[in-house]
Amino acid sequence: MSPFLRCLPAFAMAASLVAYAGNASKPPASPTRSAASTLHGETVNDPYRWLENPQDPAVQAWIKAQNEHTEAVLAAMPDGKAMTARVQQLAVTSTTRSSPLLAGGTLFYMQETPPQPQPQLMAQTWPEGKARVLVDLNVVGGNTAITGYWPSPSGRYLAYGTAEGGSELTTLHVLDVTTGKILSDALPYAGGGTTPQGVAWDANEQGFVYVRFPLPPAGAEVQQFDAVLMHHTLDQAATADQGVFGKDYSKVAEYRLLTSPGAKQLAVLANIGDGGPAEVYLRDGANWKKVLGYDANVREAAWVGQRLFVTSFADAPRGKLLAIDAQGEVATVVPQRDGALQDVAPIADGFLVTRSWGPDWWVEQYDAQGNFLRRLPLPQHGISIEGIASEQGQDRALITYSGWTLPSRWVDYDAKAGSVRTVFDVKAAADYGKVDVHRIDGISKDGTKIPVIVLALRGITPNGQRPTVLYSYGGYDIPITPHFIGPELAWLERGGVLAFANIRGGNEYGEDWHTQGQMLHKQNVFDDFYAAALALFDAHWTDREHLGILGASNGGLLMGASLVQHPGDYRAVVSMVGIYDVIRHETHFANGPYNVSESGTVNDPAQFKATLAYSPLQNVKPHTAYPAVLMTTGANDPRVAPWQSRKFTAALQNATTSDQPILLLTRMNAGHGIGAPFSQRVGDTAIMLTFFAHELGLPAQ
Repeated sequence: MSPFLRCLPAFAMAASLVAYAGNASKPPASPTRSAASTLHGETVNDPYRWLENPQDPAVQAWIKAQNEHTEAVLAAMPDGKAMTARVQQLAVTSTTRSSPLLAGGTLFYMQETPPQPQPQLMAQTWPEGKARVLVDLNVVGGNTAITGYWPSPSGRYLAYGTAEGGSELTTLHVLDVTTGKILSDALPYAGGGTTPQGVAWDANEQGFVYVRFPLPPAGAEVQQFDAVLMHHTLDQAATADQGVFGKDYSKVAEYRLLTSPGAKQLAVLANIGDGGPAEVYLRDGANWKKVLGYDANVREAAWVGQRLFVTSFADAPRGKLLAIDAQGEVATVVPQRDGALQDVAPIADGFLVTRSWGPDWWVEQYDAQGNFLRRLPLPQHGISIEGIASEQGQDRALITYSGWTLPSRWVDYDAKAGSVRTVFDVKAAADYGKVDVHRIDGISKDGTKIPVIVLALRGITPNGQRPTVLYSYGGYDIPITPHFIGPELAWLERGGVLAFANIRGGNEYGEDWHTQGQMLHKQNVFDDFYAAALALFDAHWTDREHLGILGASNGGLLMGASLVQHPGDYRAVVSMVGIYDVIRHETHFANGPYNVSESGTVNDPAQFKATLAYSPLQNVKPHTAYPAVLMTTGANDPRVAPWQSRKFTAALQNATTSDQPILLLTRMNAGHGIGAPFSQRVGDTAIMLTFFAHELGLPAQ
């Protein structure tokens, strides 16, 4: 469950807000104004379009009033202080580590010691070297985040990105790892938000290729379209950098850059927007050769020696592994087999493959010819593979994984012996061994089986009325994976239940599972989620008076569609940074066009008809008893327009006939949630659990 809400410090509201709580049940007024769009001969009324302009004083006053109303309602919930205190206790684990990379025998990673606001960027000689801090942004207040990092081939230099206030708009910096000195290079507009950042070092380590938006005119804001690949030479001004790939490729271009060992070769995986397949290009001197087009349905890639290995789903819904040599010749290395192909990484003279099947994840080892050697000795169920850090020719790899009740663990895998040794694990703040993991299955409208993982404290059995929170996402190839529940143990400790559904739109079962939740098939996602809810009812875990649902971003769209399609089946909804006006998302916000490859375009009559049928805002019905709703957004969000939440909140507040609250919280110095400081993450969880506890009747502490 991704935390995105703003932290309300221990729910200690100012006196004015406490006084306001006496009228907390009445939200601020949201007047309607005449506006409409006409598409394919159909008029779509849009009475809350005026809320799209954040510069309008009326909109600013509306945001302020909604925040005051929301804070007052939350402050009046009696369980807030106790829930916040327990969440804070559970959040303070031992030091955590994430995102490991190996380069030139040096291990780079992020490290955070709660309650440190932001992770530090670390380095140590692998495997037994002493760890040292390379970059620590906590000294500048905790609202600046590291967006990514890219070591040079020998590990001598490190490029890293930073962004402010949740905007994700990245500036690249360069560090001399040996001396710890930050070089003069500072490269703005290096991707972020709408298009991912990327860096690929030159073999001589005197420069690199990176992603950049076109530089804006002086005094103007950057337009987050038309990203290209630029080449930068160290100690050179950003204005002197030269474009090397991508001019006129696509307005919504996205690139992934991959260098072979020693940076002898460079490959680019190029996407038009989000959620679709990539074209594969190899650099040949100053030229580029396209070796695979979209028809190969490539999703991931890694260099194994001087061959590029790619995961291809063309005529292989579970995926096959292709190898591309320096001349661009393509051969199948591992044909489709059991399990959905997720990722590949080099080791020794062969490679490792990560696979999944529904909620189960594992890693396999192959030799250089693609012969299966073994399945790695990791837990059989209940974990997900977070990443593999390895280098070609080295017999050892660092594999990171976690599970529902297992904090992040790093193991050193010996490719010759086939053994693993734990080298780092996070010490939790409580005993998670008392949590039981159950599996039930829902049946979607078209007969598809939907796995649902149910977590409850040992001894908590189905009684038909357990306060339960159901979470999912449903899009962009992003799977629902076993992950450490952390502070959400506070919910289970009081007898609550957590549930996670593997609905379509993700890739848990391969690429078909994803495409069945795309474009004209998007309704499958909402039907799958409803089937998961019904499965919880049928298994007597909960009922309609005690079920809450949770989602963020594309999962926020899932929440919006779910509550307007089945308002009587959910008692409470928390929906974060969501898309609710899908009709205008594509053409009236920067990131909208990037989503066409996943959601389709309303310029197509059939897609418009399908979108209008599920778009939450257009399906709010007057005089309807809607459940309790808490929505959140960030004023600096580059991925989903904040006005999406404003318009949907206004529509629900004016339409509902129930006495349940419809709330919106806007964080003014935050974005989509990426890079949020520790205190905000803790506050996010506390508010979410407090809201659900109050609305679903969770027993008091």
